[in-house]
Amino acid sequence: MTNENWFIPAGSRPEAGWTDVVDGSIAGWAHTGLRTGALRDGGELRLPADAVERLVVPLAGSFTVAYDGTTQPLDGRASVFEGPTDVLYLGSGTAATITGEGRVAVAEAPTETVRPSAYIARDDVPVELRGAGQSSRQVHNFGTPAALDAARFIVCEVITPAGNWSSYPPHKHDTHVGGEESNLEEIYYYEAAVSRGVAAPPEAAPFALHRTYASDDRAIDEFRQVRTGDIALVPFGWHGPAVAAPGYDMYYLNVMAGPDPERVWNITDDPAHGWVRQTWEHEQLDPRLPYRKDPVR
Repeated sequence: MTNENWFIPAGSRPEAGWTDVVDGSIAGWAHTGLRTGALRDGGELRLPADAVERLVVPLAGSFTVAYDGTTQPLDGRASVFEGPTDVLYLGSGTAATITGEGRVAVAEAPTETVRPSAYIARDDVPVELRGAGQSSRQVHNFGTPAALDAARFIVCEVITPAGNWSSYPPHKHDTHVGGEESNLEEIYYYEAAVSRGVAAPPEAAPFALHRTYASDDRAIDEFRQVRTGDIALVPFGWHGPAVAAPGYDMYYLNVMAGPDPERVWNITDDPAHGWVRQTWEHEQLDPRLPYRKDPVR
């Protein structure tokens, strides 16, 4: 069934200066959170000293984060389609103030475990080119276990060129099976833009598509058109594809966490579609990738 809790249109959950806030106040949601906000004209966004770990991710623009007597600049980027950005991890219980110009996201996960705050430079972000053919996409793994010593969450972002399918084959991580599958909530924060190098009229309205459907007797059936700033929540179930419409590039920021004792992303493919991975062996990576700050035209 469609559940309005699982889709958050841009600007529909504002709080304390933030554009949208996802947290445990949403019924059925417990392990992950997200804040998005915009800054200009000397404004600031505040993060309270809650028992929550955070990752500050510039979406567009540059910022400064003040915390624990420290000031950390974030160089950021002009847009999410420029490749990776530098990010700042804030350990649980850390209050912070963000200033600067542009749009920023903050991934969150409730935890009493305190890990040290850490800055990850743009050049140190692991970049993965995943899939092949029309399933080609670019993944920035700045908040995965291999890149970041966090307590609970796994955070990454994905760029998918126009016309390609991402988060595919459909998969799930809603049942803990040791060494095989994780139990993780997941947040998708979306952006869409006219594809790089494409001329579009002023009335162009970039969009993408998001799909979630039931993997067991827990009812869920979400098929959404998403635009910049929209948020899709995946509490359980098969999810994918996320589709970049022809003419429009797609971006999403993923935040995952759950009740499992280990911090790991183990998935199970929908058996009806998992076979598609085998076809990638005979296809080439999309030549439009990688997207980076200084693209080769």
